[in-house]
Amino acid sequence: MRIKEGIVPAVLGTVVTATGVALRNTNLPESYRNGLIGFGLANIALGSAELVTNNMQHRHIMSKMTKMAPFK
Repeated sequence: MRIKEGIVPAVLGTVVTATGVALRNTNLPESYRNGLIGFGLANIALGSAELVTNNMQHRHIMSKMTKMAPFK
């Protein structure tokens, strides 16, 4: 089984963001909660960018292959 690059950071970011939001009603300092939320959102953004980049590269390679050997 092959996991697409970018899925792991996106899922990790979702978990970390949810943890930061869940800790709002605790006595944890606000800067720590905001740090967790920010770190999670950054991971989601980086993971999503990686997924989009890989998808664009895959599409480019496939278009080159079909030009080399057109399928009919």
